[in-house]
Amino acid sequence: MRLFISAILLILLSNSVFSQTEITEPITEPKTIEGQFDKMFRISSTYQTYKVIDKDAFILLKNNVLDSIKKTKKALVELENLLKDERESIAYLNESMTKMQLELDNALSKEDTISFFGIPLSKITYSLLLWTIIIGLGSGLGFFVFKFFRSDVLTKQAQENLITVEEEFEVYRKKSIEREQKLRRQLQDEINKHRNS
Repeated sequence: MRLFISAILLILLSNSVFSQTEITEPITEPKTIEGQFDKMFRISSTYQTYKVIDKDAFILLKNNVLDSIKKTKKALVELENLLKDERESIAYLNESMTKMQLELDNALSKEDTISFFGIPLSKITYSLLLWTIIIGLGSGLGFFVFKFFRSDVLTKQAQENLITVEEEFEVYRKKSIEREQKLRRQLQDEINKHRNS
């Protein structure tokens, strides 16, 4: 009986000694998908020539991968919406620029031509006609001189207005270019961030 008790104690003692030597520090895996795959491969057991994966670990990995895919898709949709908004904004700005260009062309054509009795004439033709009328009709001298000075003032005002419009347009164009560049940088940063992750 003593021999039996001694044998049991010896077995328990050796079992506890061997079990304590097998304890190692837990390996911390990175929480990336690649790290999870590496951990699953390492902890899976081998049956003949096949690797056997724990079902719970597989389901956990599957859920993690699906969550990562959902987050990536959501980020992609957000970026596509942002890009769509920017394209609409650019289209609107282009349309506004086209309208402003038409208005500028109309202002320039009005500045270069003068309507005389409903007939558009260049400034030179207008001046020649005016001086011919002045020479031919001395009595109408004061009236036509007044008209000439008046059209000169209007031309200067139109030129000043044109310069103001051009300056405002240049400021607006620079701001829109800076905003577009900023958004492109943000988009590129997001793309680079998703590539690196």
